[in-house]
Amino acid sequence: MEEPKESLTFKGVAERLTLGITRILENMPGVVDVRFAEREPAEKRSLLSWEQKNTCILPEDLRDFYLTTDGLTLTWSVKLDNECVPLGSMMINSVAQLCPLLQPVSLFSLPNAPSLADLDWEEDDTESGTANAPAAPHFDSRSRIFELDSCGGNGKVCLVYKNCTSGVVAQQSEIWFLDRSLCWHLLTATFTSYYRLMITHLGLPEWQYAFTPYGPSPQAKQWASLYQPLTFSSELNLADPAGDFHLNRLDPTKAFKGRAKTPVPKKKQSTQCSLGSAAKSQGSTGRHGGGRR
Repeated sequence: MEEPKESLTFKGVAERLTLGITRILENMPGVVDVRFAEREPAEKRSLLSWEQKNTCILPEDLRDFYLTTDGLTLTWSVKLDNECVPLGSMMINSVAQLCPLLQPVSLFSLPNAPSLADLDWEEDDTESGTANAPAAPHFDSRSRIFELDSCGGNGKVCLVYKNCTSGVVAQQSEIWFLDRSLCWHLLTATFTSYYRLMITHLGLPEWQYAFTPYGPSPQAKQWASLYQPLTFSSELNLADPAGDFHLNRLDPTKAFKGRAKTPVPKKKQSTQCSLGSAAKSQGSTGRHGGGRR
């Protein structure tokens, strides 16, 4: 029985949007329930409304993405002990959900209530950045931050406009990752590069932490080594030539070495004992001899 024309069209759109990753996932061992949520393209007026509301110009590649599909949701699961366990998730928020990370202060909030802006402080090093590390975004008005993906609670992928001025339209944007400790990590300079990274990492849990100094959790590393062995091994090699940058080096001879005990002079004790016994025997012999005389 032939598949309906609409189903074939949907599969073609899904393969083009995901660069064929849906078919690759379906052929992987243990992978089940690959789901791609089809969405209608966003309207141009909604994009213009978003730009006017937030005083920012969407990057051209992200604008083209939204004109193709208003967001992206692709999930897949694995089968463990006859049970489907959700694992991979690729998510791009829709235009309506592309909200500022910092919401405006409510009129009903406490006057001295702490906010993310309190984490910023003036330092020359953080303002200008270094040759290897660019300047991180700020939580105050100097940056405009919008959430692209909530990462399942493991952090947030954000569209960031830096060096902003009040009332001036921001145009230059980057893709940054905000981890759970509220530290920033640059992912890519363009949305297209980030989209390819997301597809390459199959939406595995905590894949964004591969671009942080501390890396993903041990459980996430196990999933990555199982379903993404080539990329996972290359990332370890980039982190450290020996490939064990994230591993704890343990020397059992040093770790479990107890306090040095003073050796017991067994031979000396035996000599003293023998001398003592000999003296006792001589004394007893003398006593017995004197008695006989």
